[in-house]
Amino acid sequence: MKLSQLTVVRARLAFVMMLATAGLTVALAAPQQSTPTAPRAAAPRTPWGDPDLQGTWTSDGDAGVPFERPLGLGEKQTLEGDELADALEERELQKQESAPVAGGITGAGPTHWYENWNGRSARTSMVIEPKNGRVPALTKEADERAAARNAARRGRGPADSWEDRSLWDRCITRSLPNVMFPTLYNNNVRIVQSPGYVAITHEMVHDTRIVPLDGRPSISPRIRQYMGESRGHWEGDTLVVDVTNFTDKTNYRGSGDTLHLIERYTRVGPDAVRYEVTIDDPHTFTSRWTAALNLTAQEEVFEYGCHEGNYAMRNILSGARAEEKATQRR
Repeated sequence: MKLSQLTVVRARLAFVMMLATAGLTVALAAPQQSTPTAPRAAAPRTPWGDPDLQGTWTSDGDAGVPFERPLGLGEKQTLEGDELADALEERELQKQESAPVAGGITGAGPTHWYENWNGRSARTSMVIEPKNGRVPALTKEADERAAARNAARRGRGPADSWEDRSLWDRCITRSLPNVMFPTLYNNNVRIVQSPGYVAITHEMVHDTRIVPLDGRPSISPRIRQYMGESRGHWEGDTLVVDVTNFTDKTNYRGSGDTLHLIERYTRVGPDAVRYEVTIDDPHTFTSRWTAALNLTAQEEVFEYGCHEGNYAMRNILSGARAEEKATQRR
């Protein structure tokens, strides 16, 4: 549920600033050097001289872009002319076909919630490296982990226990970098800066990360968190955030506690930020790869009132038990 009270939003913003100025400690991994593919623009500056990334940004403009590029497009990064018109027409047909279903199934909201239907991007994939726009193959180690997970679940249904539901379904987190990429709705991120810190709030499941910029040492690798631990530094006008210390309870395309992210945030215009993330996990993927988003200015972030223990989880589990009983009676 979304709450529109502006006072709540302002209170949350003030709390984030309080945490930032108090010097909340988070973890470090060695920063990685890379060059963003986005065009550079002269970034505005904060009063203390850092590039100014502050504002509320949305990825809705890139909604509808395939995460991986369709095989027939090779290294083609954008569509134009008739190809683009056909792709946008196909998205519109999918919207019309899906709207009655999405708005009618249990747990779905009204169809105007589904902001992902409004994207008009000409991009062919979120993945930009490798050049073919495809995620590299999994390693043998990752395949073995996946097989072990499947074996552990053998004979279980999708709702035998609350443990069978995803962390997103349980209102805990959408985790990184999932939360940066557009989904059905709430595809917004708010960036707030203070001297030495950047606070990044993700609207979906209301996660906030505090990113220190002072080069402090890493915390122990024994400390693991759903959103990992972030450390940041500036490379010119680009904020580079290195994220490690993920938990094995998260699963990003087969990656768990070995996940290592290098994020890059670059102001490329008055109302635009370029986001890139490099996935560096040799335990899971046969090579590093990078995905990117174009973020545009948004007016506000509303509170995403989702929490574990609400009625949804109880109803999902009780509904599954009722369905099993009905099936047994037939």
